[in-house]
Amino acid sequence: MSSFWRSRLDLAIFGQSHAPGIGMTLDGLPPGEAIDMERLQAFLGRRAPGRFPWSTSRKEEDAPEFICGLVGGKTCGAPITAIIRNSDTRSGDYAQHADIPRPGHADYTAHVKYGGHQDSAGGGHFSGRLTAALCIAGGICLQILERRGVAIGAQITHIGWEKAVRALDWISADKDALAKLREMDFPTLDRESAQRMIKEIESAKNKGNSVGGGIQCAVYGLPPGLGDPIFGGMENRVASLAFGVPALKGIEFGTGFGAADWEGSEHNDPFYFDGDTVKTTTNNHGGILGGITTGMPLIFQVAIKPTPSIAREQQSVSLSRKESATLKVKGRHDPCIVPRAVPCIEAVAAIAVLDAILDK
Repeated sequence: MSSFWRSRLDLAIFGQSHAPGIGMTLDGLPPGEAIDMERLQAFLGRRAPGRFPWSTSRKEEDAPEFICGLVGGKTCGAPITAIIRNSDTRSGDYAQHADIPRPGHADYTAHVKYGGHQDSAGGGHFSGRLTAALCIAGGICLQILERRGVAIGAQITHIGWEKAVRALDWISADKDALAKLREMDFPTLDRESAQRMIKEIESAKNKGNSVGGGIQCAVYGLPPGLGDPIFGGMENRVASLAFGVPALKGIEFGTGFGAADWEGSEHNDPFYFDGDTVKTTTNNHGGILGGITTGMPLIFQVAIKPTPSIAREQQSVSLSRKESATLKVKGRHDPCIVPRAVPCIEAVAAIAVLDAILDK
């Protein structure tokens, strides 16, 4: 089933946006790994709704209840299952979408797939609400990776046309920068650009519209040799999880699509010895060659689309009447999903990297 991600780690995501709860089961973690609940809650808080002016006004505590898999605050070898209870739902706002699908949402495709039996409230099982469960799994993996010397962090690179000037370091580990980003409400290393990007969100909101953007993620401290060729590459593992974030529309590693404009002599990263360690002078490959890590920082970028639920009247259809219809979306929605998606991308990277480490 599509709600399961199976590899060395097995992850299942369950629930619906307006169901009594959502949650996850994560199997395959080594026993004896301590989980700091305060740190996990802080990580989930970065994604939680209702915290900032640029997010939905829906208020959820996103406090996970662990059903099994932990004994004395440590993994015990059994699958870990955790639930987050939904408390601030307004399902009536979505009643019309069973018949009149929202443009840009999964309402229509869910209707076709499930024959009209789908849960339309808040997007049901297709909702970005379920990324809270993804972040439980990712937050746990992040803590385990830190004890293995691996650090992961992400920042907003642009909102609409407004772009940040400073990028994460592609050559050397900048763990101080990652620590700073985790403390920021609007995580980007360029504070002046951050103010311009926030204004871009405010402008879209005031016009009854929404805006998208980009996120850059860096993984520092990876050894060479993780991953496999063809279908088991590190890119494959990261991408397969990344597209579990509903708003994500694209992903690129290293220079990504920009590499198409370069010549080989420019894009190739020269090797050299740093003591007994092989490194590259540049990192256009983003830390992966042939699906396998090189030991350089793993760098990837994702594109997040504008929130499809907007306050403006839109053109749609009535599925029951089989005729055109206009639609004005009700409910509470983010004018920009990007800031709350940052920890989701960190979670994706953490699950994929820990999976590769355990696989090796």
